[in-house]
Order: sequence, then C-alpha cells, then structure tokens
Amino acid sequence: MSKEQWIKENLAAGEEYAGIIIGKNGDQDYHLILLPGEIERASWNKAMDWAKSGIGQLPTRCEQSLLFANLPEHFKAAWYWSGEQLASDAGFAWSQYFNGGNQLTSHKSFEGRARAVRRLPIQ
Repeated sequence: MSKEQWIKENLAAGEEYAGIIIGKNGDQDYHLILLPGEIERASWNKAMDWAKSGIGQLPTRCEQSLLFANLPEHFKAAWYWSGEQLASDAGFAWSQYFNGGNQLTSHKSFEGRARAVRRLPIQ
C-alpha cells in the first residue's frame, strides 16, 4: 500500500501524519497523528481536559520532538504543553518551544498553548 493510500484510509479531515514512534521497553510501535485545532492561554490541567474532550491526548516529550522535526509549520512560535509531569514535582509539567525546539518545565498554572495527538498502533 502506498503512503498516500494509507493516509487516506487512516486519517480524518484536518489530521496530519507526524511519523512513527518506536516503542521502548516492550511498548508497541505506533503512528503519531496530530489532531486539528489548538487551545491557547491554558493551564496544564485545562490543556489536558481540552485534549481529552476531543478524543486525543497531549503529546509526550518524545512526540513533541517528532512534531517539531516533521510538522513545525502547524505550530506557532510559542510554548506548548506536553502530557508529561515533572517526575520530581507534580506541580510542574514539561513543555516545548516550537521556535527553537527547547523543552523545559513550567508550573502547571502557566498559561501556554496545546495541540492534541492520537496514536495508531502498528499491527
């Protein structure tokens, strides 16, 4: 099957194919798909709720790196929340700057942007 045919069969209107994430430690490999729309000026909790309401999730830090590499034109030059909390302090979560690619933690009350993704397991 061609890439074009696969995309036609597996992506809905407005979705963008980002690439493959290789599963680690026995996790399954999957296709990463960027969902349409975004939210701005949202705390981490608000961004998490928004992503779930659209049947998506906030991307992981690894997924944000893939999005920055393959789909940077779909992001403003701004900070975007990831779905990952800081392991040592649950009051903070990771975010990525989609201008330079930097990742850092911010207090969850910071009002940033967010995009949602969905994951399609590779059979």
